[in-house]
Amino acid sequence: MLEEFKAFISKGNVLELAVGIIIGAAFGKIVASLVDNVIMPVVGMIAGKVNFAGLFVALDFNAYENIDAAKKAGAPVLAYGAFLQNVFDFLIVAFVVFMIVKAASKAKLSGPAVPPKA
Repeated sequence: MLEEFKAFISKGNVLELAVGIIIGAAFGKIVASLVDNVIMPVVGMIAGKVNFAGLFVALDFNAYENIDAAKKAGAPVLAYGAFLQNVFDFLIVAFVVFMIVKAASKAKLSGPAVPPKA
């Protein structure tokens, strides 16, 4: 069983998958930072100085100064601003992955021709 596990883990596909997951997690943090710290402040400014992350509805229908105050009071909140933030994250990641796949496909199609082995 140990030998089978060694054979499985040493296959190229498993190692490539592990590296892809690690790089993907790091890339996700970069994209989240880009959205949180660069894109959303600009979008918020254009939309009238709106802080999307702070948008919420208290489901007990009381007025609270901010989402933290509502949570501290124990009110259930619908944090739709955080949801919007996550949608922007997803759209940006999806677009970047699309561009990478498109570039890789183009490079594969237009790469140098490999002469057939005789």
